[in-house]
Amino acid sequence: MKMKKYIADSMPEAMRKVRAEHGDDAVILNTKVITNKKFFGLLKQKQFEVVVGLDDVVVPKKNTRQTTITVDPSTEALKKEIASLKAVMQNVEKYTKKSAYPDVLEPYIAYLQRQELAEELITPICDELFVHMQKEGDVNFKQFEAITRRFLTEKLQQLPFGGIDDTKRHIHVLGPTGVGKTTTIAKIAARTVLEKKRKVGFITTDTYRIAAIEQLKTYAGLLQSPVEVAYSADDYQQALKKLDVMDVIFVDTAGRNYKEARYVDDLTKLITFSDDATAYLVLSTNAKENDMIAIIDQFKEIPIEKFIFTKVDETNSIGTMINLMIKYNKGIAYYTNGQEVPEHIEEATIEKILQLFFKGEAL
Repeated sequence: MKMKKYIADSMPEAMRKVRAEHGDDAVILNTKVITNKKFFGLLKQKQFEVVVGLDDVVVPKKNTRQTTITVDPSTEALKKEIASLKAVMQNVEKYTKKSAYPDVLEPYIAYLQRQELAEELITPICDELFVHMQKEGDVNFKQFEAITRRFLTEKLQQLPFGGIDDTKRHIHVLGPTGVGKTTTIAKIAARTVLEKKRKVGFITTDTYRIAAIEQLKTYAGLLQSPVEVAYSADDYQQALKKLDVMDVIFVDTAGRNYKEARYVDDLTKLITFSDDATAYLVLSTNAKENDMIAIIDQFKEIPIEKFIFTKVDETNSIGTMINLMIKYNKGIAYYTNGQEVPEHIEEATIEKILQLFFKGEAL
């Protein structure tokens, strides 16, 4: 038996090379992780090596006679062949990570995919699982969780987490319609009053919905806090002056379709971001990731400090939160898990996010 070695940056890529040349019947003799040193040994690059066994084969002599075959393109056989090729190509497009790893890892891959974790994060996690399985001979959920937690913690540990910055007096809460901005502001403000004993005031620029103004006034009344309504940039500046005696001023901005740039432009003309101001972008976890990306991209000119995720109790897919944090290099201030004020809100930490990721779903 002859042997051939394949090296790639990930295990799925290595297995794809093997299958491309030898099909699904290839005999895997050995797999291992190798480390290449670059730039005088200062930089290490991890790669995966797969050794395949090749049976000796007898190659038949080529027939030197040339035969010309004429095919009628209208025949049913040719049509079926073309349809078959199209189906193969479609299957290649739908290629999943499951086919690149042993069957024993499929439940763990499926778990990560159900959580909607990005494929570029799933691959290195599964590579580590594969290496662990090769060394230990088996893998269980506890080991899978430990490997995943360690990997995601390394990705997230440099990002800021936790509640509002006490050095900032003007807290702008931004986000599209329906994500629960006003209720979220009420929860944060209530904790600021009850736990930190600070005086708070409110400004609302959401003059498109009377109900939103009344809702904020109701919450403010319970906290015995003043509310100002800003219909214009001048109104906003006047409101800041009136509330200057407050320790913290929460600004509830209008909920609009912020996938349209003109609404973001309107917002930047209305409010200002001084040194003592900060902004949080509120997103709903039950929205599509691509829609959230479109919204975040529109706010690229506004200094968003952290995300706030709402309606965590309405989804089982926490991976999107992690994907967006890593993609935009932003942490999470809070996440909400119900409608009760001020109870259903949590200051975010890496540990809490990972607890949500592994909460209550068995393989």
